[in-house]
Amino acid sequence: MGQFILPAIIVFAFIVLISAFFIVKQQTAAIIERFGRFVGVRNSGLQFKIPVFDKIAGRINLKIQQLDVIIETKTKDDVFVRLKISVQFQVRKDQVYDAFYKLENPHDQITSYVFDVVRAEVPKMKLDNVFERKDDIAIAVKRELNEAMSNYGFDIIKTLVTDIDPDLQVKEAMNRINAAEREKVAAEFEAEADRIKIVAKARAEAESKRLQGQGIADQRREIARGLEESVDVLNNVGINSQEASALIVVTQHYDTLQSMGEQTNSNLILMPNSPQAGSNMLNDMITSFVASNQIGEQMKKDNEAKGIGVKRKKKNNNDLDLD
Repeated sequence: MGQFILPAIIVFAFIVLISAFFIVKQQTAAIIERFGRFVGVRNSGLQFKIPVFDKIAGRINLKIQQLDVIIETKTKDDVFVRLKISVQFQVRKDQVYDAFYKLENPHDQITSYVFDVVRAEVPKMKLDNVFERKDDIAIAVKRELNEAMSNYGFDIIKTLVTDIDPDLQVKEAMNRINAAEREKVAAEFEAEADRIKIVAKARAEAESKRLQGQGIADQRREIARGLEESVDVLNNVGINSQEASALIVVTQHYDTLQSMGEQTNSNLILMPNSPQAGSNMLNDMITSFVASNQIGEQMKKDNEAKGIGVKRKKKNNNDLDLD
């Protein structure tokens, strides 16, 4: 039996010796207790503890961790909104004891402080201000957490407001307001574009009318010049001004009839016309021109007679004054 006791003792001693060594991972700290009392902190690497007497009470993660806290609260304008606050924190290497022994559940502690700060800050703001000042909310949360958690060995690295989610009906109303505002801006731009088109069209029409009027004026000027030259030519062959004017009018009359006859798709209806009508019109015009001439000559003679009478009356009055 003694043959079996010695190997058993050797195996037991080997197991005890092996249990005295343990490994701590990088960015991790191990808490060592001896009979329930804190002994020390072991950092990363191969570490040693007294077998049977010492034990690893726990391990602390020294990496930067993130805790997401979702909070529902009310704004100043009575709108319920859900906020997602992301808290990035880390255990200080020199305060591992405080982080392990002072807090039972650090996540719950951080969550409570976040709830307290957010529900104190958001009700002071309207919904639009919550979106605009989310950085102010994050700064307030970080400041409060640093003051509270530094005593427990936690360092608050960063706090972020990563989501702001109002009630569904509120979001739909905000979208309608945004859409209406954009439609209003679009309508204003369309109206401005229409106004520019109208002004440009009016300017173009005004310029067209001006050029058209200028063209008509030039046309009439040239017609008058041509008529004047025609009358001069007729006068040179012994036709007086009245006859020349009448002849030109008759010529234009027939030219007009000819130009209208050249139109094949015209709906114009001409009343009966004959050469006698043209001859009669020529005679009537010559008669009217002669009568007009005679009336003008008679009016001229009457004016001259009146002027002689006035001169004689003035002379008689002057003779009476001299007597």
